Amino acid sequence: MKPMKQTRLLIADDHAILRDALKQILDDTADMRVTGEAASGPDAVLRVRHNDYDVVLLDICMPGNKGLEAVRQIREIRPKLPILVLSMYGEEQYGLRALRAGASAYVTKESGLEQLVEAIRTIAKGRKYVSPELAAEVATAVQPNADRRPHELLSDREYQVLLLIAQGRTVGQIAADLSLSPKTVSTYRVRILEKMGLKTNAELMRYALVHGLS
Repeated sequence: MKPMKQTRLLIADDHAILRDALKQILDDTADMRVTGEAASGPDAVLRVRHNDYDVVLLDICMPGNKGLEAVRQIREIRPKLPILVLSMYGEEQYGLRALRAGASAYVTKESGLEQLVEAIRTIAKGRKYVSPELAAEVATAVQPNADRRPHELLSDREYQVLLLIAQGRTVGQIAADLSLSPKTVSTYRVRILEKMGLKTNAELMRYALVHGLS
């Protein structure tokens, strides 16, 4: 009897406990096998460069918050390698940006195991996996006359800073989270306010709340 082909997975997440849990769960799935682990975006890129995988599971929020950049770099190295972005953020916060960066699927960490396995199997076959929530975002984005909301005009880094400000984090905390200097974070804050036509952090926080970003 011919042995079942197993999908080789790379798990990239900076939390060792989560990696171990995912590895145990996915290794117990007959058609999957975790053959690599990475603790950061650059580490994931390096492993993809030197090893063969069928699917990459990539946390969007790792040290330095390089998740989206890692997606782009992996796509450059192996254009056909499916990437599943696994995130603590909801679809409305990062889903569309992840797909635009080159991800094949976006699944939140709140999702159930069945959805995760379904997404992996789907993209391993060369297809995209989009949840109903993200499908609605995509449908709106591709409308030819759709007006882009102010936060959609921000760069990925500016958007990261916006979300952290919306969480009530200080400039110093954001700088530590993103491995940036406080001066650089302050510069991003000024750009965000200018692009969005706002004046204060309170207005940013209110905007994020109204648009489901926090």
